[in-house]
Amino acid sequence: MNNKKRIVIIGATSAIAEHCARLWLEKQPTDLTLLGRDAQRIERVATDLKVRSPQSEIRIVQAEFLDPEAIKATVEDIVQSGDVDVVLIAHGSLPDQADCQDDLTACRKALDINGISPVLYAEAFAKWMAKANHGTIALIGSVAGDRGRKSNYVYSAAKGLVTRYTQGLQHRFAGTGVRVVLIKPGPTDTPMTAHLKGKGAKLAPVEVVAKQIVEGVEAGKPIIYAPRKWCLIMMIIRHLPSAIFNKMDI
Repeated sequence: MNNKKRIVIIGATSAIAEHCARLWLEKQPTDLTLLGRDAQRIERVATDLKVRSPQSEIRIVQAEFLDPEAIKATVEDIVQSGDVDVVLIAHGSLPDQADCQDDLTACRKALDINGISPVLYAEAFAKWMAKANHGTIALIGSVAGDRGRKSNYVYSAAKGLVTRYTQGLQHRFAGTGVRVVLIKPGPTDTPMTAHLKGKGAKLAPVEVVAKQIVEGVEAGKPIIYAPRKWCLIMMIIRHLPSAIFNKMDI
């Protein structure tokens, strides 16, 4: 009988997700399923994790992120093997705002991959966790979702969708055995933000962000700002009057 904790990571090739996986495997041998679009990249991540934790069971799934029926089938296949303890929904991309303004296809893609796709995966897992009355759904949003800014408002809109959806899911499962966690990382030092680092942006170490995420998910916190300072920063940003906010070049 497999008594290992069962964790599923959607978007397992993201740097934050990979570091979260390492931390979970450091704690104990785990039954881990890694989903991603690029089979070779998932395999590389899985190979590294297997070396770090030979006692863990690690599976890889090459998955579709935008087709609702494919997402449904993928999740149904995963849950047939047993209840899931934690699903971390971590996939996304950081689009160029100017591209989104000039190219509606790029705009649609950014909204789909950062907003619609995470919601579809969460809803698919929620169906089965509701039946089992067990499990944690953790979605990675962003501090960008707290208030739209001219520099990245399409991305902000997608992450704002994730925020509102997660709040509703938390309300749905209040008082049940299912926990829902909203994760809001600030700018983090990953390949996705390499261009920002090149411009001198201050980015949080991915190891720090991953540690706070894993600790928060384990504790069942409803909202995780990582690093924690972003909770205060975004509270100020959210409450700035428009007359002041609109003069800011951010």
